[in-house]
Amino acid sequence: MEFEYTLIKSKRKTISLEMRPDGSLVVRAPNRTSKREADAFVKKHEKWIESHRKKMDERRAQTQNVQRLTDAELKALARLAKKVIPERVEFYAKQMNAQYGRITLRCQKTRWGSCSTKKNLNFNILLMLTPIEVLDSVVVHELCHLFEMNHGERFYQRVYAVYPEYDKWNRWLKEHGPELLARAGLRN
Repeated sequence: MEFEYTLIKSKRKTISLEMRPDGSLVVRAPNRTSKREADAFVKKHEKWIESHRKKMDERRAQTQNVQRLTDAELKALARLAKKVIPERVEFYAKQMNAQYGRITLRCQKTRWGSCSTKKNLNFNILLMLTPIEVLDSVVVHELCHLFEMNHGERFYQRVYAVYPEYDKWNRWLKEHGPELLARAGLRN
């Protein structure tokens, strides 16, 4: 089977695949990569591409008929997030002896949380629709980035030291997150 893809070359050292939310395929490759090498890489990863497209189709079907949140409901979530999220951040920051900057809350399309190099934390207000354990897992994840700005072994050692059930709640978010994003009109 042949797949159409967009080839993006850069100064990177390795070749990789990216499946975009719309189902399009992107091959990211070093500048010296030929079209033939990119084609061979795509062919070699046919099963991965097919399985990811199938998962995306299943998610799309799962989120097709969800009830959308109204503007009033989104505003109420934002107010709730403004109260709850800073409290959870402060609780875990004290436990971890972590110093952070500003906390920003938004209704975001792709991220549940992020941490900038300036130690500012960002969180998605849709976390208010998840169990508190999911919110806590995202808070701990972002606070750990204040110490480790990567997802290496030391980063996860920190996460598990503070939140041993991290994997369970991260999995919950991966499974249910697309539906939550669809409720906000952020995914098809």
